[in-house]
Amino acid sequence: MDDVVKRAYASDLRTRQARQTRRAIVDAAAALFVAHGYGATTIDAIATAAGVGRKTVFTSVGGKPECLKLAIDWAIAGDDEPLSIMDRPRVRAAMQAEDARWILRDYADQYTQGASRAAALVEVLDDVAGLDDTLRALHDDLERQRTVGMTNLAAHLDLRRSLRPGLTVPDAAQLLCVYTDTVVYQRLVARHGWPPVRFVMWLADTLVAQLIRADYQPHPLPKTKRARELGVDMDALS
Repeated sequence: MDDVVKRAYASDLRTRQARQTRRAIVDAAAALFVAHGYGATTIDAIATAAGVGRKTVFTSVGGKPECLKLAIDWAIAGDDEPLSIMDRPRVRAAMQAEDARWILRDYADQYTQGASRAAALVEVLDDVAGLDDTLRALHDDLERQRTVGMTNLAAHLDLRRSLRPGLTVPDAAQLLCVYTDTVVYQRLVARHGWPPVRFVMWLADTLVAQLIRADYQPHPLPKTKRARELGVDMDALS
């Protein structure tokens, strides 16, 4: 019995240590990419900054593209937990709200928090996406994920009969993509000096004005065939 407990403890310890090493490597890579650029950052520099050997970078994370991908993913999410954005408690709670305007205001706050961590890294990827097929695929996949996420959010808004007359779910999704492009955040906050709270208020007001109908009144969320027709993630509503 003691041997089983000891083996389980040793296994848990190795898992924690491996996760800490991976986190240190990705954090080091992220800082170097932002400070010096993707091209100027070497695996040796990442290893040195993380306090590990060159081989450990490859075995724990991979090459530079993998380091950049994880850095962006973790920055957007705020941690390295293996949970999709839609499965996170705050997002699931927001998707149950009746008031579409409140959903957009909460989303503006969540987005700004994520952008404060990820915008500079996304900018790094934008700058090098044309260098090779791997980076182009990484860039395209990030854009695809954004479009899917914004389409799902737009569908939730439409489910509440809140979109402006004539505004389709795909059109609303594209507007959401435009206003949450990291270029906008970088220009207003990082370059023009807006405090994050000002950006949150501007983004929330803009999204509500652009997407929500003037005569909108909140009403109970219908869990009906219409939700399935719109492609809304019903698990997020339960």
